[in-house]
Amino acid sequence: MFYPIVNMKPIYVKAVFDRKKKATARKEGSVEIRLTQMRQSAYFVTGIRLLPKHWHDGQIVHRVDAAELQQTLDLMMKHVRQTINEQMEAGNCTVDRVMAIVRQKEKGELSFLDFCQQRAEVRCYGRSADSKERYERFIRYLLHFGRIDTFADITDKNILEMDRQLAATGMKPYSKWQNYHRFMNSFILDAIDAGYLTRNPYRWLHIAKEKDSGGISKYLTMEEFARIRDMALPTACLRRVRDLFVFQTYTCLAYVDLAAFDAAKIYEVSGHPVYTSHRGKTGQEFTFLVLPQAMEILRRYHNRLPLISNVKYNQYLKALALMGGIDKPISSHWARHTGATMLLNEGKLDMEVVAKILGHSSTKITRKVYAKLLDQTVVKAMMKVKSEE
Repeated sequence: MFYPIVNMKPIYVKAVFDRKKKATARKEGSVEIRLTQMRQSAYFVTGIRLLPKHWHDGQIVHRVDAAELQQTLDLMMKHVRQTINEQMEAGNCTVDRVMAIVRQKEKGELSFLDFCQQRAEVRCYGRSADSKERYERFIRYLLHFGRIDTFADITDKNILEMDRQLAATGMKPYSKWQNYHRFMNSFILDAIDAGYLTRNPYRWLHIAKEKDSGGISKYLTMEEFARIRDMALPTACLRRVRDLFVFQTYTCLAYVDLAAFDAAKIYEVSGHPVYTSHRGKTGQEFTFLVLPQAMEILRRYHNRLPLISNVKYNQYLKALALMGGIDKPISSHWARHTGATMLLNEGKLDMEVVAKILGHSSTKITRKVYAKLLDQTVVKAMMKVKSEE
C-alpha cells in the first residue's frame, strides 16, 4: 500500500556562530545549528565554543584542533539532515519534530520505531519470506504514519488516528487488524515486558477485528474470470501469475495449500486424476478432481507450479485486474472463492461435496461463508421451472 507524502515546506539547515553577539576577542561564542522552516527557527547547541578569529565563512579555522572540531560539526549537520529526510519521507516534517528526534538520539534513548525494528528482526527469525515482508510493511507504514516515534507517542489518541487513517483507505476491519493493529499491539506488549511502557491502549480501545459475517464478496463473476483466463498478456511473468490464479480457481486451493501442492500425489480414481491433502491452516483433509483446465497448466510447467511469494503474487494480480478492466482489489484468496462459487452456482454438486473440496470440517461453515452466493443457484433453478411452463 502506498501512503502519499503531504506537501511540506522544506527545512533549511545552517551552522551559525555567536547568535547572541556575546563573543569578543578574548571571549568565546557558541556554535549552533539552526533549523528554519518558513518563519520558524530553532537551534541545536553543538557544544563547540570559539573565538571570533576561529570562525570564517561557516568553517572552523586557525586552531590546532580545527580539523577535529570541523569533523564533529559536519557529523552533527549530517545527522540533522538525515533526520529531516526521514521525516520528509514520513510526511510529518516539522522543526519541532526534528528537534525532538535528534535530541532523543543524542541522549542515546531508544525510540519506539527503533524498538520495533529490533523486535521485528527477532520475531522474523526463522520465519517465511512472507512473514518478514508483512513486518517490513508495518514498519514502513509506521514511518509514513508519522505520529508515533517515541514511547510517549503510544497514546489512545494516536492509535485511534492510526485506525481512522487506515479506514480512510477503504480497508476493512479484519484487514486493518491483521495487517497493522495486530503488529502494533504485539510490539506494545513487547515494550511493556521490556519495561519501556506500562500501559497498552488496546486494553481500553475497541478496534474492530472481525470478518464480515454476511457472506463473502471477494470473488469474480464468470465473465470476469474468463476475461483474466483468456486475455493476451505481454510478459512471461504476467502469464505465470495468471496461470497460478486459474489453477487456484479450478482447484479451490488457498495460497498456503497451493504452495504445498505436489503433483506427485495425484492418483487415479476410475481413470480420473484426484488430489488429496490436508489444509495448511486447519489440518482438515480435502479432496478434489483435478479438472482438465488445471491439468493443462500442470503440464505447461512440467508438474512444477511457478510459485512466487504471496505478497508479490497479490501485487501482480492487481495489475492483471487493471489490465482486464476489472475494478476489484483481487488477491490470491479470490481464486478460492471464485472456484467455490463456480461449483455452488452450477447447482450440480451437493453441499457435502463442496465442503470436502474446500476442506471445511462441516457443511455449516460452507453454508455460512457462501450463503449469499447460493441465491444465484436458487434463481437459476426457478428460471428453469418457469421456462418449462
